[in-house]
Order: sequence, then C-alpha cells, then structure tokens
Amino acid sequence: MKRIQIPIALAVVLLLAVSPYFVPAAPAATMGPVTDSLGVVKINRGQPIQIAYWLVVAGPDASLGIDSRRGIELAIEDKKTVAGFRVRLIGEDSGCNAEGGVTAATKLAANRALVAAIGSSCSSEAVPGAPILWKAGVVTVSPSNTAPRLTAANRGKDYDGYMRTAHNDLVQGRVAAEFARRSLKVSRAATVHDGSPYAEGLAGAFADNFKKLGGTVTSTEAIAPTDTDMRPVLTKIAAGRPELIYYPIFIAAGGFITRQAKEVAGLSGVKLMSADGTFSPDFRKASGDSVVGVYNTSPDLSPQAMGGGYPTFLNKHKKKYGENPISAFHPHAYDAAMILFRAIERVGKKDSAGNLYIGRKALRDALFATRNYRGLTGTINCNQFGDCADPKIAVYQHVTADPAKWNAGVDPKKIYP
Repeated sequence: MKRIQIPIALAVVLLLAVSPYFVPAAPAATMGPVTDSLGVVKINRGQPIQIAYWLVVAGPDASLGIDSRRGIELAIEDKKTVAGFRVRLIGEDSGCNAEGGVTAATKLAANRALVAAIGSSCSSEAVPGAPILWKAGVVTVSPSNTAPRLTAANRGKDYDGYMRTAHNDLVQGRVAAEFARRSLKVSRAATVHDGSPYAEGLAGAFADNFKKLGGTVTSTEAIAPTDTDMRPVLTKIAAGRPELIYYPIFIAAGGFITRQAKEVAGLSGVKLMSADGTFSPDFRKASGDSVVGVYNTSPDLSPQAMGGGYPTFLNKHKKKYGENPISAFHPHAYDAAMILFRAIERVGKKDSAGNLYIGRKALRDALFATRNYRGLTGTINCNQFGDCADPKIAVYQHVTADPAKWNAGVDPKKIYP
C-alpha cells in the first residue's frame, strides 16, 4: 500500500513559513578579511569549528546512521585540527523519513555558528531537508543518499548546497540487473519499493536495466515502511511467476518480506535480493533464519575496490568501537568529512588576532571544486550537480543468520563482481 503524504515541497514551504527555528541566510557580508555573498562564519581563537551530522541514529534503521557517524568521528580523530582549530561535532537524528529530515535540518539551520553538515542518511530526508540548510547557507555532504533525483541536471537551485560521496543508484540498479541476468540467469523479476525517493528510484533503475538486458519485469509493487503483513503483496507478485524479487527498501519492512516470501504459494523457489538500505546485521535480526542465501547489493568494501587506507581505518574502527562496521557507508562519511576539512583549510582566513573566518559560498564552491582527492572510497571528483563518488558496487550473499558473525565481504560474502 502507498503512504498518503502532503507533497514534500508544500510541507517545506509551510514549515519555513511558521518555524521558530528557521533563520534565513545572511545577506552578503564582510567580516574580518572575508567577504562572501552568503555570509561569513567567525570562529574565535581557541574555539572549535562546529560541524554537524544529520543522520538516522535511532529506531530500526539506526545502524545506517551510526555507521556513518563513526566514520565522521574517526576522520576528526585522524585530522586532529583543521586550519589549527579543533573540530566539534554536533548532530540531529533525522529519522530516515521526510518529516525527520525537515526537523533535523531546521534545527541545524538555526545555528549560525554551524559551518557545514554531513548527511543525511536517507534520500527521503534530503529531498526536503537539503534546501532548508542551503537557504541558511549551510552546505551539506551526504555519505549515503543515493536517489538519482538529488543530483539530476534538473534538480533546481534549492539543491546547490547539496553534494554526496555516496554512489548514484543509476549505478547500483545497473549492477543489480547485470548480476540477476548474467550470473543468476534470471529472466523474470519483480520489484518492491516503499514510496521513498531511494527505494522507488533504485527499483526503477533495476527494472530499466533488467529490461534492457532482455529480462521481463513481472510486477512493480509498493508497500509502506510500517507494513508488517507482506503476504497480500507477495501473493500478487506470485501471480506473475517471478524468479527473483528485488526489494531495495529498509530494515524493518525488508525483514518482513524476507520472512514471509517463502510462505506464499508460488514463491518457494524465488530468489531474494535487497540493497544497501538493509546492509546491516540488524537486517539479520529482522529476517531470522530466512536471511540465509539472500543477496544484497551495496558498496564494494573489498580491499581491491577501496582506497589504500581502508585496512588501517578498519583497525582503528575495531579498536575504538569494539566491532566491525555495521553498515556500508562509514568510509563515505570519513571521506565526506575529509573533503570538508580540506575545503575549510583552502578558504578559511585568519585575522591578526588568530580568529578564523569562513565564507559560506566560498566553502560550497571549494567543495564542489574537489578533484582527484584520494580517499578511502577511491578517487573523489565532484561534478557540478554534486556527484562526487568513485562508485563501486558489489553483490553479497548471507552465509549465516547470525548478526554477531557480520563481516562484510566474508559473511555476507562478496560474490560479484
């Protein structure tokens, strides 16, 4: 079933009109040695540079945001200081939904000391939230938004302050379809999305590529993220006799589909494939033993695909947090933080007293000018629409159902390419 929602654009307009938190961008200003058309942030000597995350860090999808937050934290530890200043990380839970994105972005936009943001986790948060931040002159870099519309050529000026180190799902959808057709030899597939920009965009990209490769899409179905009984939609899917179901949704609903699919007549032999939204040990908790054999498309975290510093990062992660990374976008968050720090150092200027001044538009322009930066995820180059990733997508298969055995690349095992 589809969710009934107020159109996001209207919701944003209404919220901006009445919100006590929202602060419009400052007019063109000169402060200290810096003049900037969007305003200037001053950091007094001895005070920290303030950046923020807006990520989902509570609820069933929390592993996605916590994983990214850890990447930011490790980047701050590794960098130590930026332009000679400490970095302070603050944050807001963005909920992995449009409402949460609006709330988190609005609160952050009210903080005039905030230099920049890293987020959001989910594309559904970014669609309404990124324009709120940019209206306040706050540039944001997402480590895990993948919806194609966010960096499309027609995305509009409201997103001029938005960019991402995550891949574009036009890439993930293509890889998923190629794997299904060429490796699994599947000719008939169904898709399920949850109405979110991420899920709908990725399911569409898979379907388009699957058909180009000669496959037949037997049905395109929609559920709500809060649905628990998936049998009606699975029964409808079974009527089309698919060999595979691709459901690029999130953990809670993904778990119910995984548990219930084989209970429906006609689907006992169907192959199941989800995506990076469920790439977490929490997906195993939600799915139980039914997760064994399920495929996931997600960023390729193998040593061959990642930058040379990734093994060192993993050692630091295990030492600090006592476990392996719990989702796929920790290196993308680390890289987002590092290119942000690099841009701050390029545009920040100090006065004779040692205070630091950062122009908001200058910072945005420096980020978008990122070229040939060698990060954990590969070589980062940003285009004019904010796509910066060096995208590498893999397909994994769950060997066990044990969340404690989660070790991306081993279990779930990387099987493609």
